[in-house]
Amino acid sequence: MVVSERQAAMLKEMGIRLWRPPVPDAASTSPLQADAVEAAPAAAAPVPRAGTEALRPMTPPAASDAAPARPGREAPAPDAEPVAAVSRPVRLREPVAPVGDPVGGVAGMGWEALEDAVANCTACALCEGRTRTVFGVGHASAHWMVVGEAPGEQEDRQGEPFVGKSGQLLDNMLAALGLTRQPAEAARQVYIANTVKCRPPGNRNPDPTELARCEPYLVRQIALVKPRVILAMGRFAVQSLLRSNEPIGRLRGRVHQFEGVPLVVTYHPAYLLRNPEDKGRAWDDLCLAREVLAQG
Repeated sequence: MVVSERQAAMLKEMGIRLWRPPVPDAASTSPLQADAVEAAPAAAAPVPRAGTEALRPMTPPAASDAAPARPGREAPAPDAEPVAAVSRPVRLREPVAPVGDPVGGVAGMGWEALEDAVANCTACALCEGRTRTVFGVGHASAHWMVVGEAPGEQEDRQGEPFVGKSGQLLDNMLAALGLTRQPAEAARQVYIANTVKCRPPGNRNPDPTELARCEPYLVRQIALVKPRVILAMGRFAVQSLLRSNEPIGRLRGRVHQFEGVPLVVTYHPAYLLRNPEDKGRAWDDLCLAREVLAQG
């Protein structure tokens, strides 16, 4: 069917995309030119992370990188439900073109140097409007790592991820598993970080370039913590770590991998505040992550 330019524009406004035959020379066509969420999994090949080998196990951090453990509460026993089979995510697009190391030497930094690099980063325009950078919080050798999206207004003011109502909900979710962001031993305390360390103006979504500029910092944080399980919360955290455009609803309920670390997908607390009917699904995701950790 031949569609006029006017009809195509109307369909685009309605969120309906037209199917077009593939270009024969696949090497000259980037999947980034199409932003459709749906694609045929059979035609999608796994895409390695920029600058790393796909699913390459990370080198454990040096002893000087780890924070001392402190006593904490006992965690509840893991559920008896079996863990979903480990599977690789369907990868539907190329990652953002690599932009290089924003400050130089990030891959070899310890905690102090890394935090200082983030605090002084000017790699993208987000630095112009920030009040404070939002580095991360928690035990430097935590068994759990929570990765969120981008700082909001309260995070920008306080310099800590997940504060305000979203943070309160996250704290309640973690407390139900016997976990905390407060000082505790590594098995009880989580480490929390965001994909982007500066607040986008007006709490808008971070753009691909901003995500790419901040990515080395998050990758290094994960390498230093060396968590036993990662909980990715929200669309941008999930898509950034898994390089997938699949909706969260299709990625949750199974175990993925990020450079050798089990990763479980779930909804962002801000989404759950707007859609409380999905809190039960989020709880299932946390139980899955706990079961993964128990079997590891």
